[in-house]
Amino acid sequence: MSDEMKKAALDYHANPIPGKLSVEITKPAETARDLSLAYSPGVAEPVREIAKDPENAYRYTGKGNLVAVISDGTAILGLGNLGPLASKPVMEGKSLLFKRFADINSVDIEINAESPQAFIDTVARIADTWGGINLEDIKAPECFEIERALIEQCDIPVFHDDQHGTAIVTAAGMLNALEIQGKKIEEAKIVCLGAGAAAVACMKLLISCGAKIENIYMVDRKGVIHTGRDDLNQYKAMFANDTDKRTLDDAIDGADVFVGLSGPNLLAADQLAKMAPKPIVFACSNPDPEIDPALANATRDDLIMATGRSDYPNQVNNVLGFPFIFRGALDVRASRINEEMKIAAAHAIKDLAKEPVTQEVIDAYDGIKLEFGTDYIIPKPTDSRLLGAVSAAVAKAAVDSGVARLPYPEHYPL
Repeated sequence: MSDEMKKAALDYHANPIPGKLSVEITKPAETARDLSLAYSPGVAEPVREIAKDPENAYRYTGKGNLVAVISDGTAILGLGNLGPLASKPVMEGKSLLFKRFADINSVDIEINAESPQAFIDTVARIADTWGGINLEDIKAPECFEIERALIEQCDIPVFHDDQHGTAIVTAAGMLNALEIQGKKIEEAKIVCLGAGAAAVACMKLLISCGAKIENIYMVDRKGVIHTGRDDLNQYKAMFANDTDKRTLDDAIDGADVFVGLSGPNLLAADQLAKMAPKPIVFACSNPDPEIDPALANATRDDLIMATGRSDYPNQVNNVLGFPFIFRGALDVRASRINEEMKIAAAHAIKDLAKEPVTQEVIDAYDGIKLEFGTDYIIPKPTDSRLLGAVSAAVAKAAVDSGVARLPYPEHYPL
């Protein structure tokens, strides 16, 4: 980032008021009567009703439209373990996106926990406050256990966006890219560079969408994850392939798909050249992808490429997913976000990319022509149709899969 952009970023966060969030009052609070209703003695009435039936909290408080963004700061963006307080700008930013894109109220919570169990216990004890919990920037493999335990202990949606948000948007773009390139997901040979939270979740969701686990080669710092290794945790072990391939160079030969969730400049041009005809490359390391797009396109003219950056085509951006996934889950009061809801979200995002692009999106991108094809496999974040399409698909999947407490609303999305 240039010095000018660094200064602009710091000024943005500092001025005119530090931070990115504030609290608004939703009821009149001007007169003595207003105050007597808002607090004592009037507040006693909803207290009694909630004590009779906890579900009344959704009627008399803001719980049903409130999501917590919670982190321990152990895996902040690409910056690593800098601690919970350093993660606060990111968590505030995530809360801003919830409000901006799905009108969901959100609060950031940074937890200084001495262990994963302490983190779990802290969140579980305060979970009744919210309608949903978005976990963020928690390192692997601890994040898997933290999410699993909180899903079991809480009766509200708990969603680790670094895992599932990335996976959902990746799956949406991947399904479209495979279609354009004339490939079938059931037959595609997939190489995944990286074996952390996002990588594991991406491969699991691609399997749910039809990919074959025997066609997936996951590569970590020690090379291909194969059945002969004895250093694998349970999450990596599920992707151990019975193969003689040992390096990225071995695995990439003839591959249809490369998914990078690792670090900058780890895919060489000669490795890309070895991929199958019409390859698909999702180089999602931020801010610098696994291979520079200019180099990639100079190496292969039959390529579809996506990155995590907004200044290149096909940005794999979690904001296409999480605000609308939570919107749909909250609107039918889902107890969790399950696999059916994730798949529904991926297909809704995928299908929207095939619709004619609206003028609002064209205007937001300086009039650039956008239509379904190699440079447009994923909708843009400014497409207001995401809210209706994704939230409706998620809400319906929640109802159909039995995790919703409310019926699918008539005339939804509201």
